[in-house]
Formats: sequence, structure tokens, C-alpha cells
Amino acid sequence: MQFAVALIAAVLAGAIPPPGVVIDHQPASTARYIGSPSIAVLADGTYIASHDLFGPKSGMRTEGVTRVFASQDRGQSWRPIAQIQGQFWSTLFVHRGALYLLGTRSEYGDIVIRRSADRGAHWTNPTNETNGVLFQGRYHCAPDPVVESGGRIWRAFEDREAGTRWGQWFRAMMLSAPSDADLLRASSWNKSNALAGDASWLNGDFGGWLEGNAVVAPHGRIADFLRVDTQHGGKAAIVDISRDGRTATFEPGTGFVDFPAGASKFTIRYDKTSRRYWTLGNVIGAQFRDHRAGAVRNELALLESKDLRHWETRRIVVEHPDPAKHAFQYVDWQFDGHDLIAVARTAWDDDAGGAHTYHDANYLTFHRIPNFRQRRP
Repeated sequence: MQFAVALIAAVLAGAIPPPGVVIDHQPASTARYIGSPSIAVLADGTYIASHDLFGPKSGMRTEGVTRVFASQDRGQSWRPIAQIQGQFWSTLFVHRGALYLLGTRSEYGDIVIRRSADRGAHWTNPTNETNGVLFQGRYHCAPDPVVESGGRIWRAFEDREAGTRWGQWFRAMMLSAPSDADLLRASSWNKSNALAGDASWLNGDFGGWLEGNAVVAPHGRIADFLRVDTQHGGKAAIVDISRDGRTATFEPGTGFVDFPAGASKFTIRYDKTSRRYWTLGNVIGAQFRDHRAGAVRNELALLESKDLRHWETRRIVVEHPDPAKHAFQYVDWQFDGHDLIAVARTAWDDDAGGAHTYHDANYLTFHRIPNFRQRRP
């Protein structure tokens, strides 16, 4: 009994750290919150993680800020190695021995890419179409996967040109470039047509699509697998992409799939060993079904699928009973042998009053899921 009382007191005092390994912490009082976690593994086994800062004092509307960290002990400890001005909503990926960051310059800004030749310590600076400014305009994304297939690399984006309301204004598209091209040159990249959604889809419950994943579908072509905003969640959309990357098409009668983690951002990757697609995403507990699904991120689950259309929740990875100020969200991850390694935008208690809200996270955390392919009760 005394232990239980002490434990409750410790939780209320913010003395218990969040699950996983803390990479970075940003108190809510700064009005700058941790967003867009991404992770990559270098050839020598070094882990690289990144996140941006959002919120009223982050400057994200004019110039995003991305922080970069490294671990040389398989995620047990981390150190900061770079802070980049003018990078936001970005994915880390390794290609042909170099490390890249691909995202936007700011909130709804130009699409930009940077390259590092020294393991993330220093980065190129995109100033024009020959050194990293790929497309100018109002673009949106998240740290979703960069996939190599068919001699090209692929990355999903959205633009913000379909209206005046959040969600409905996103148009889905796919970027691609030849695998052997200079990725810093805008001329290397194709952009598909942009597809707007329709508010009448899903019997009028379609609130928009966003944060798409480039994924090699079972038929061998690239698809854009998108989060779908609905009241109760549980839906995703599959947009077909032509082999040359220039044409995106969607059939509303067949393109929507049941997907328990569809209400919030997720990352999907294909595992050749198990011949399955895997993701880490937020599922909605029965006790929170009366909440708006996109606002419930306190339960993180591991899911798998044979075909992208039928998904099974394999296990709950981490959870907290309170959805108002606790979340494990926007998780990016990689395969690491028999394990999955992941980074999360985590809202949790601290000694400065905790997270501002579930959405406005105060931690970047690292997680390892050992033997993820093994079935558990």
C-alpha cells in the first residue's frame, strides 16, 4: 500500500519519465513543441533521429527548425549533432551512402531537400533549383517513407490548394526521381497530378486525406496509402500511381480500406522476411469511441497486413489511460534485424507541468520492439 501511494505521488509530481529513451525534451512553457520525428540507420550502425519544432513561438510559418541527434550505442543514449534552419515536416533517409532530409521549408512551404556527407553534422543549404529547392508553393507532408523501387525513389506529399478548410484543402500527390539522379536538382524530380478529395465520400464523413505513404503495393507498382480524417477513424485510402510517377488515380468505390490506425499519422514499410506490411499507429480504445478519433493518441499499436487491405493489430506497444495530455504519436521507425526501432512525438508528464496538450508534445522518445515478428497473446 505504501508503495502504491508513493508511486501515485511520483506520477503526480512528474517524477516518472516517459516510456522509452528520452532523446529531447521541450517544456510546454516555451510554446515550442516537438513534432515530426524521423529515424534512419547509417551503414556503420549509427542511428540518426530528427524532429522539428512547432507552436506559437517556433517561427514555423516562416522558417522551420529541425534538430538532429545521433546514437552510437543502438539507441541507449543520444547526443545533438545539428540544428537546421529552414527545414520542417521532414524525413531522414539514406541513399547511395549519403544521408538526406526531405520535407518542406516551413509550414505549407516549398519542398526542399538537404544532403549530409558527414553523418548528419553538416547539411547542404537549399537556395535554388540546383541545390535543393525542388518545388515552390504551399506543400504539406510528414516524416513518411522514402521508397526505392523500379529504378526510382518515391515520396508522397500533399499540396494545400483545394479549399479553405483544414483537411479538405489537401490534394494527394507523389514525387519521384531516378535512383541514380542528383537528388538536389529539381530537374531530377517528377510530380504527379494532385488529387482533391470529395466531402461526400464515406457517406459524408470524409474530412480529408493527408500524410501519405509511398509503398510498393502487391501488384508491384507504387501506391500512396493515406491517413483519412473521419469522426470515428478506422479508414485509410489507397491512391494508385503510374509506373512513371506522373499519374495518380483514385476509385472511391474500392480505394478506401478498413485500417484501425487511420485517424493519425503512421509509417508503413514492407518486410521481405515476413512478407508483410507493418506499421506503428494509434488505435482507439473502446472507452474513447465517443471522442474525435484524430484526437485520441494515447495507445500505440503494432499492426501487420499481407496485402495493404486487411490489417491485424498484433500488440499494444505502449499506452496511457489519459488521452488529454498523453500521447505516443507520429511514430517513424526502421527494421533492425529481428527488432523494430522507433521514435515518437510523446506527450507526457514532466517537472514543468507536463505537455500543453496531447497534440503539443514535450518529448522525443526512442523505442525498441524486440522480436516484432513473433506472435504474442
